[in-house]
Amino acid sequence: MRISELARAAGVGISTVRFYERRGLVTPTARTHGGYRHYDREALRRLKFVRRAQRLGFTLAEVEQILAVSGATDDDFGDVITEKVAEIEQRLRDLDRVRLALLEVAATGVQEQCPIIAALD
Repeated sequence: MRISELARAAGVGISTVRFYERRGLVTPTARTHGGYRHYDREALRRLKFVRRAQRLGFTLAEVEQILAVSGATDDDFGDVITEKVAEIEQRLRDLDRVRLALLEVAATGVQEQCPIIAALD
């Protein structure tokens, strides 16, 4: 498929595909005689993976690490996952404190010190 078809299928812009290509996250399988990039289903799968991973909070550097070691049994992969799990757990704790603060504001109104600010401290 051409770059425009790949972008449309993945729900991203052509410039995003080119950016990921420059980063080495997606590579064209061939070029036509006219110089157009041609991508296969694997490129679409990788592109969708990158987008999902980013939505879940992974940085592009982390996505690159995961893709680099995904076929290997390397300890670095475990380190990336362990670090991300710890980060997610911290975010969940933070979000839970904010949720509780919002519930308190909804139930009692804002007091002397805003509970939302207190929860984020």
